Amino acid sequence: MNSRSKRLQPAVDQAHQKTEDALAKLATQQQQLAKAEHQLGELERYRNEYAAAGEGAVSVSALLNRQQFVARIDQAIAQQAAEIDRQHRRLNQVRDHWKQAHARESALGSVVAQHQEHERRAEERHEQAEIDERMQHRRPR
Repeated sequence: MNSRSKRLQPAVDQAHQKTEDALAKLATQQQQLAKAEHQLGELERYRNEYAAAGEGAVSVSALLNRQQFVARIDQAIAQQAAEIDRQHRRLNQVRDHWKQAHARESALGSVVAQHQEHERRAEERHEQAEIDERMQHRRPR
């Protein structure tokens, strides 16, 4: 008969794989958030540069065109900020999933370790009993 620790090993392996998968998703989500934040920074930098370059507009139509363009950039900035908020929420969800997977893996690992320790002690008791039995049946010289 297989020991309990050996029977639980597939569950431990599966929990480990789920933790690794969740960790990979967490890393991907962190990269996506960083990319979105970088894009927002680029938009803001571009807006500031464009607005500063337009301070010397020569005609009313050029000034209006510049204002409309800056307004579109502001709209893109607002959309990117909303995307960052969405990415943050998603990151928190993915992080929570990883924490749960990691906790399950740790719990299963602890259970298996306890079973292995119990099995080791039982084996030691069995071996000691065999030694004691042999010593009782041994003939004195």
